[in-house]
Amino acid sequence: LSIKQPWASLIIAGVKTIEIRTWPTSKRGPILIHTGMIPDERPEAWELIDTPELERSAKRMGGILGRADLVDCVTYESLETFKIDTNLHHNRPEWFKPPRMYGLKFDNLISLGFTPLKG
Repeated sequence: LSIKQPWASLIIAGVKTIEIRTWPTSKRGPILIHTGMIPDERPEAWELIDTPELERSAKRMGGILGRADLVDCVTYESLETFKIDTNLHHNRPEWFKPPRMYGLKFDNLISLGFTPLKG
């Protein structure tokens, strides 16, 4: 799954355990976490970087960072339900786009270092 930085590193570090998408998935099980080549410039993402190691990881782009188990796909039918998991997905309320959004929920996060790989 390709995810912009620093979100990909925050997932592997266990800081972010839900990735927000506009589409659902029925897939479950292990997946690789890939970093895109274009970072997310939103300051709220970068404010979560709190260690030098996480900062180094978040600056790496265009490759595999780790693996995670995709354990669930949560449906957010309203802004209120979206806000309930803010501490898990770390997106501001204005990120919610009606009529619904989906949260890919991860567990068993494993860092694999960094392997360059086009998405």
